[in-house]
Amino acid sequence: MTQDAEKKSGAEEMELTVIVPARNEEASLAACLGSLVSQSEPGFELGRHWELIVVNDDSTDRTRQIADDFAARSRGITVLDAPALNLTESGGFTGKNAACWLAAQAARGQWLLFTDADTVHETNDLSRSIREAERHDAELLSYSPRQIVKGFWQHAVMPLVFSELASVYSMKEVNDPERRIAAANGQFLLVQAEAYFAVGGHRAVSSEVLEDVALATNFKRNKHPIRFRYAPEALSTQMYRTTGQMVEGWTKNLALLFPQPVYLAAWRVLDVALFFGLPLVVVALPWLVGWQKGALLLIWVRTLWRFYARVARSNFPALDVAVSILGVPLFVFLLIRSTIHHRVQREVVWKGRSYRVGR
Repeated sequence: MTQDAEKKSGAEEMELTVIVPARNEEASLAACLGSLVSQSEPGFELGRHWELIVVNDDSTDRTRQIADDFAARSRGITVLDAPALNLTESGGFTGKNAACWLAAQAARGQWLLFTDADTVHETNDLSRSIREAERHDAELLSYSPRQIVKGFWQHAVMPLVFSELASVYSMKEVNDPERRIAAANGQFLLVQAEAYFAVGGHRAVSSEVLEDVALATNFKRNKHPIRFRYAPEALSTQMYRTTGQMVEGWTKNLALLFPQPVYLAAWRVLDVALFFGLPLVVVALPWLVGWQKGALLLIWVRTLWRFYARVARSNFPALDVAVSILGVPLFVFLLIRSTIHHRVQREVVWKGRSYRVGR
């Protein structure tokens, strides 16, 4: 038994501990916690069979007050304050990793669910997720939620990002124990506590800004089975409330998520050039003969089919998929910006904190 497991053995064990790290989340935390506390059902009651730990990560808004209000009204909720960070320390904890690790050490659950404060959970998704993990012998189960987007640029850009994620991180390959590729979504990440501590948990990936994928990689590398799938019936999330937040968030992640971000950006530029350029060529060059125009239009149709077939993998509504071609310039900008921050400046900013990356 690990030292961390021994520390927990003296406390009464529960089936599940839900852990919500929260930094300046006053706009979303109440909806998240409300959806969680309503999960109680016969044989799965909050405070008796499962517990909820909210970690206030040095918030400057009403996050701590909202969490305290829920704790005062509901049995089984604990509110903790995350430890102070030393952001100048090389290899130190990121804010989210420090908050998750603190809560994990205090948790009493046989299963640990790490879920973000911007998620909203459907009825009984907690108990169903445990049953699913047990049914598939998974020691890590992660859901990709239904994404809620606001504003034109989110509608246009988010399908592009998630379609590329679906292409790079094939869920079939991720779930295959014989394949090395691993992935998870930190918005819903359920782990068996014993396996989590065996691989070092969030402490082992303490400095990673893409901690969910790093944690899944540790699980798979150490022969702990993982399962990852799109689960719109389980939960939803609004990742970003403004375009600025979206730019900051994907700047932090894109260069880590995609192995060749500049190459990907070049392909998307080609998509736009062919999408809009080929019809203009046909119209602007009247001396083209019929077969030449037909050939160009055939290439154009093939470009449309290839582009939209790819974006359709995003699981976004048809209208979002349709307008996504207009989001390509911003997507390309984000890919290049993320690459510069990670590989040239070696620094990213997230929620008011600056992290050194690419050591």
